[in-house]
Amino acid sequence: MTITCNLYINGQWHDAEGRRTFTRRHPAHDEAASVAAAASLADGKRCVEAAACAFPLWRDTAPAERRRLLLEAAEQMLLREAKFIAAMAAETGATAHWAGFNVHLAADILREAAALTTQIEGQIIPSNVPGNLAMGVRQGAGVVLGMAPWNAPLILATRALATPLACGNTVILKGAELSPATQGLIIDALDAAGFPPGVVNYLTCAPEDAPALVESLIAHPAVRRVNFTGSTPVGRIIARTCGQYLKPAVLELGGKAPCWCWTMLILSKRRRALFLAPSPTPGRSACPPSALLSTMP
Repeated sequence: MTITCNLYINGQWHDAEGRRTFTRRHPAHDEAASVAAAASLADGKRCVEAAACAFPLWRDTAPAERRRLLLEAAEQMLLREAKFIAAMAAETGATAHWAGFNVHLAADILREAAALTTQIEGQIIPSNVPGNLAMGVRQGAGVVLGMAPWNAPLILATRALATPLACGNTVILKGAELSPATQGLIIDALDAAGFPPGVVNYLTCAPEDAPALVESLIAHPAVRRVNFTGSTPVGRIIARTCGQYLKPAVLELGGKAPCWCWTMLILSKRRRALFLAPSPTPGRSACPPSALLSTMP
């Protein structure tokens, strides 16, 4: 069954401008896995404006309320576990084990972020004026744009929005073109948790539209921070664009993990675990060892 996914802007699900869509096909048998809204530049602008409008109220929301909503979002995510597993399998070919791991770790990320809401500290700054006290207070920066890839779509997309929300920022999540419906279910869980309109927003776009849409989002004055996880070549483009518009950015880019193996390990019973380490995610992760360097001749 083909999954459909729309844009989520200001607390409502919307078609893209002109009802444009794009299709994600199953990586193994090429059947249509999902049909997602293909956002235009105008859709992106509406999304940023909604997030900017919601920011003052969310910034001033009590930490306990932000914590409650994040904890409820974690529960809502677990209630959708079967849907997440089905969507990940259809869009990325993920196994049920890997998809289920994504769901539970993503829920844990939301819980960790919930705990952070009451741990945001300011500082007392020495004053040169006798009898005066200077204080530094931390508060939300504004609209945060998060972009997450398809390989661990729930873990990485949830990470992109959880901490910014905990700190009082509003968020735009730009879904990966290869897993739009999977990441859209995260937004569905946050919507069910009761986040106020505009606090969380979701955009998907056709692959050919991504460069222009992303630049327009970064360029918008209301977008104050950028968070990107993905390949090194695309990360370079994001970094240049953020530099052009003077936007602080956090980038986690592609990498591989070589593993040095001493002779005694190769000959030990632990060697099976070493050689199987990359297999749970069929090459989808930068974390497992991808090259084994041995001391054996």
